[in-house]
Amino acid sequence: MSIYKRGEVYRYKFMWQGCMVRESTKQGNDKVARQMEAAHRTSLAKGEVGLREKTAVPTLVEFCEKRFEPWVESTTAKKTWLDFYRVGLRAIKGCRPLASLKLDEITSERATEFGAYRHSQGLQVSTVNSSLRVLRRVLRIASEWGVLSTVPRIKMLPGERHRERVVSFEEEARYLAAHANRWLP
Repeated sequence: MSIYKRGEVYRYKFMWQGCMVRESTKQGNDKVARQMEAAHRTSLAKGEVGLREKTAVPTLVEFCEKRFEPWVESTTAKKTWLDFYRVGLRAIKGCRPLASLKLDEITSERATEFGAYRHSQGLQVSTVNSSLRVLRRVLRIASEWGVLSTVPRIKMLPGERHRERVVSFEEEARYLAAHANRWLP
């Protein structure tokens, strides 16, 4: 019996006739998860179920165009987020070696290659990291929607410059004046 916990739910993993069987139990109780694993093994042994066929996994560009972009446009109210995703998706689609891969073929190594490709185009580190963040979000949404079983870890490039905003004395005074009656009894 090989169950393990990932997040709040238990999953099981075992070999059956040379094939790896991995599934989520969608349960938070380890005893129930063990029973589900045992039931699956039993049904495989009896021949009641065969190994489940893998569903067809779309390519990255297909998933982006058919599912991710419509979702972004329907759920994102602010124009800035639409622009953020639009620029990142354009960069992802522009990298043919990455865009033509199926979602389950994308690894951390491929994401790193994508980042190096973007950096070699003379772009700033923050721009490259922005594209990597969009790629990471696309893959996480694919996992959330059940299209992808595991999401690769995508690391950002080091050396990104962050902006800091310093509040002036006049802005601080206006803020405190506007909120003074909330803090005082």
